[in-house]
Amino acid sequence: MAEPNAPSSPPASAEGQRLADSRHPPRPWKLWGPYLAERQWGTVREDYSADGDVWRSFPHEHARSRAYRWGEDGLLGIADHQCRLAFSLALWNGHDAILKERLFGLANPEGNHGEDVKELYYYLDATPTASYLAACYRYPQRAFPYAELLAENARRGYADREYELLDTGVFAGDRFFDVRVEYAKASPTDICIRITATNAGPEAATLWLLPTLWFRNTWAWGAGPEVVWGEPRITACEGGVVAEHSTLGRYRLNARDSPEWIVTDNETNAERLFAAANRTPHVKDAFHDWLIAGDRTAINPARTGTKAAAVHKLDLAPGGQAVVALRLRGEDADRQPAGQLFGKNFEAVFTQRIAEADAFHAGFAGHLAPDARSVVRQAAAGLVWSQQFYFYDVPRWVAGDPDQPAPPAHRDHPNHDWPHLHARDVLAVPDAWEFPWFAVWDTAFQMIAHALVDPDFAKDQLVRFLRERYQHPNGQVPAYEFNFADVNPPVHAAACRRVYEMTGRSDRFFLARVFHKLALNFTWWVNRADRTGRHLFSGGFLGLDNIGVFDRSKPLPIAGHLEQADGTAWMAHFAAEMLAIAVELAVDDPAYEDMVRKFFEHYLAIVTAINTLDGTGLWNEEDGFYYDHLHVDGRMVPLKCRSIVGLVPLFAVETFDRRLLDRLPAFRRRVEWFAANRPEQAAHLDLPGKGPDGRYLLSAVSRTRLERILRRVLDEEEFLSPYGIRSLSRVHAAEPFVFNAGGGEHRVAYVPGEADGGLFGGNSNWRGPIWLPMNFMLIESLRRYAEYYGDSLRVECPTGSGRWCTLAEVADELGRRVASIFLPDATGRRPCHGEEARYAADPAWRDLVLFYEYFDGDTGRGCGAAHQTGWSALVANLLVEPTDS
Repeated sequence: MAEPNAPSSPPASAEGQRLADSRHPPRPWKLWGPYLAERQWGTVREDYSADGDVWRSFPHEHARSRAYRWGEDGLLGIADHQCRLAFSLALWNGHDAILKERLFGLANPEGNHGEDVKELYYYLDATPTASYLAACYRYPQRAFPYAELLAENARRGYADREYELLDTGVFAGDRFFDVRVEYAKASPTDICIRITATNAGPEAATLWLLPTLWFRNTWAWGAGPEVVWGEPRITACEGGVVAEHSTLGRYRLNARDSPEWIVTDNETNAERLFAAANRTPHVKDAFHDWLIAGDRTAINPARTGTKAAAVHKLDLAPGGQAVVALRLRGEDADRQPAGQLFGKNFEAVFTQRIAEADAFHAGFAGHLAPDARSVVRQAAAGLVWSQQFYFYDVPRWVAGDPDQPAPPAHRDHPNHDWPHLHARDVLAVPDAWEFPWFAVWDTAFQMIAHALVDPDFAKDQLVRFLRERYQHPNGQVPAYEFNFADVNPPVHAAACRRVYEMTGRSDRFFLARVFHKLALNFTWWVNRADRTGRHLFSGGFLGLDNIGVFDRSKPLPIAGHLEQADGTAWMAHFAAEMLAIAVELAVDDPAYEDMVRKFFEHYLAIVTAINTLDGTGLWNEEDGFYYDHLHVDGRMVPLKCRSIVGLVPLFAVETFDRRLLDRLPAFRRRVEWFAANRPEQAAHLDLPGKGPDGRYLLSAVSRTRLERILRRVLDEEEFLSPYGIRSLSRVHAAEPFVFNAGGGEHRVAYVPGEADGGLFGGNSNWRGPIWLPMNFMLIESLRRYAEYYGDSLRVECPTGSGRWCTLAEVADELGRRVASIFLPDATGRRPCHGEEARYAADPAWRDLVLFYEYFDGDTGRGCGAAHQTGWSALVANLLVEPTDS
């Protein structure tokens, strides 16, 4: 067994060496990173309301004036790993009503499809230690259309497209500032900052740029582990400011061009928000008042406080450019005279770090064509930029703070039942604005992509959610911030195994560490979701939002219960992954062989139930498909809605090399005993090692059923889109599934883009679009089937085309279709950008890629969250990893 925290692979580049160094205290290259959230307002953590309405209790309008309790946010900024000290940009175009210190977006009730950021920003580049970071923000030169975006999106309904910033015409004539920010570390505590502002428009324009440094407010609450730190200070000095903190130490921020420095305190403006007295005379929104309202008394004349900014007025000619240079240095950084901070050495740091970033990314994506290589690099950038400091101490949040008003006595929230949860970590979030909190099933997919870039971080995140500070004592893994007790598909084991395999199959310590906690989670699932004890599961929501006929997070509208094809198949998949992990561990440690047999037999029990219970289980012989079944009045009613729910049984597949099982003789004998003595279970499995090299196949789906399902999957009139597999069969466009129950009609129709209703907030749709994680799971599963069937099984792809393919070839074809969403076609158009011509024709736009949450099932247009590298970065795996055909 490898030693604890053993490196996943030897360093092969300068960045690889930094990754190795960052794992030990002497040179903490991960002390600083893009750990600043894009949105802290409108989160559960900051909500102390009686009704739990996070959007109204802490709206965007409050964000500039109100100190956050649990984190910070900013515009393309950085922070130390505990977010004690943060840096980001503030901008003003001379016309806006507010200083642009953070991204603007609609709250969930304001958008016609839920919450949605209404800005244009792009993560361009990153190394995993943040030794180099680059991003850009496109800021209109006209007044930002806040009111128009709110009013027009409020006017639109579910059937309408969302009204985006580009739709307002505010960018007409290229009247915008392109603001590019780059960070390059000369050392772990010496960060060079280069901000390049370009006037893209045809006329001269002025941009006010205020690079801002501030301390997170840890002192105003009167409780918590950080109260002992005391109140830090930022003080102006010659050439910059000095920031002093009792645990972080002393940092100095210098600017090259001798700007004016202004200082205030990161304190709530209670007078403005609540008509109450301010705690300090200088408050969080002082820079807004000083610059836009012209109130020169808003800032501290003594130039000391907890928030400071360097004021730059940039008068830019058409096409003109200005570069603002700053340097943030800790007291342990190499000493340099102030006059040398911004000379040749400063530019040399950027030149070197960019070259090292090129070499690092070439190490895993250098073999790709330029367009694919660019997609992978921007996906990797999104993964790194989506790392965020996340702080949430549930007991402290429930009780409130001594120096703040007490929370309402009748306040209630599902998270109250998670008093053990104490998060204070850098976590990967799905989208730093739309989902600025962890969601564990997103994390699982995110870490598979992250393992290409930073394998140790991927392992750390997977382990972290299984630790006692997160995992419930009953074994449940927390789902997401809005409701830790909700249930999402149990894919954590699959991610752990996949990351283990991607990193050389050598870190047995990692595998053993996660296995034990995953076993607790498996038991929780069995005890919670198998309501009848028949191995058919009804887990509830299961992460697929509105895919079901009913809202699966709520009680059914009629008496009865639901047996879910996906819930049951997810558990079979979970058992198969646990079996594979146990086999891997048992090869070196026979003590695990009992667990091998345990998960083997549990897997067989589940797949037998899904195929045979009550005659045919959840399989429908007439349609050749798996459906959810409703048990009502002693009858079992199949809900014949063909969705990706019926494809999840394909994920419950595993193959084993006979030679591997020869090293586990007791398990091999048990497998063969089942084949000979349990025909009702073995009939649905290919156990006797008939595949290539005597491979064993464990599959919830027999060969005949596999072929029948794939006929529908590969039918372009059903699931197969030019861009991957749809989440709902296209036949339901003309023939919606309708079920009458509880005095109402329940209708499921094919909707290829955004949701046409408000189920689960209306901000995602599983009734037609293409979702990267499910496509990735299907592709992975087909590759496993291909390991067993090889050339002996060919299916028509597409159905009716006369083109017969092996399953490996089908997997490659699906991967190609999914990847094409992000790649430019012959006209330069990337499907993910829809009909927006700028991204196809304009040199300033055409190399930019956005990684949306999901994609239109007919056109590939991106929908939902626009920076969801939480799982859409899986396209990097599809492009980088070798194919089988």
